Amino acid sequence: MFAGWVAGIGRLMFTATNQTVEAGELGWANAKLGDDEYHFLCELIYKTSRINLGPDKRVLVASRLAKRLRDHGMTSFREYCNLLRSPAAGEEMEFLINRISTNHTNFFREIKHFDFLRDVIIPQWRADQKRRTEPFRIWSAASSTGEEAYTIAIQLAECFAPAESGRWQIEASDISTRVLEVAQRGVYESDRVAGVGAEVIQRYFQRGVNKWAGHFRVKDDLRRRVNFQHLNLFDASYPFPFQFDLIFCRNVMIYFDRPTQETLVGRLADKLLPGAHLLVGHSESLSGVRHPLRLVAPAIYQRPLV
Repeated sequence: MFAGWVAGIGRLMFTATNQTVEAGELGWANAKLGDDEYHFLCELIYKTSRINLGPDKRVLVASRLAKRLRDHGMTSFREYCNLLRSPAAGEEMEFLINRISTNHTNFFREIKHFDFLRDVIIPQWRADQKRRTEPFRIWSAASSTGEEAYTIAIQLAECFAPAESGRWQIEASDISTRVLEVAQRGVYESDRVAGVGAEVIQRYFQRGVNKWAGHFRVKDDLRRRVNFQHLNLFDASYPFPFQFDLIFCRNVMIYFDRPTQETLVGRLADKLLPGAHLLVGHSESLSGVRHPLRLVAPAIYQRPLV
């Protein structure tokens, strides 16, 4: 057993908050993000990640980058933009995308999707003799800090017998290397697992003790079932030599414009097996977006069999 961890026990009752600001981020050196600099940053971020920042995001961008100016000893966003234009911009671009991307998630978020996975998708896979010749494969395409991917793993571990452990496979990816580091560690503060039932905690988490008190760690055997990797959804090609039975791509497309949404949905559809499903966020809609999928339930789409 990992030092500092014991089997997870007890039901958690905590109030979670998402209102966090890093010290020193706001008000640094009275730096102003002017029109030219903001326009340059928006175009650069869009070109790199397809994240579409509107005029209402200027304060957000300035606050998230203010501490970076201090780290570089800069007093203006013009200096920072010049750095991004320089040959040494590669590492800084990675930081920029990490800092701008929004990465809010939690375990069993939008629970109806996981109910649909258990009650509809897995039974359909079991009934399809042709699809059962390959492992049941799921892709968490914007996995953030890992809660979605680990929730999928928990659901599959619950649905498949231990003797069937080799019958399922989870790929997880994100554009942010910062959140992927968190996901790969699989360590979460207690408020992040608030609402997870006591039995699930017992089976799939270790509870931190001593310096790790107040934290929970996904058990090794479950963490090993999820393959996390850095991936831009708009890379020239995807690194998967197979198609999927299910793709989660939730609460991502709200940051993209319509042409980008159509491009992404088309690419994801190509990675679905015939009859397989794509799940998007409940706050998202593909209405008005051209795509080859059919709506089967709110925020649940299916690739036709033919």
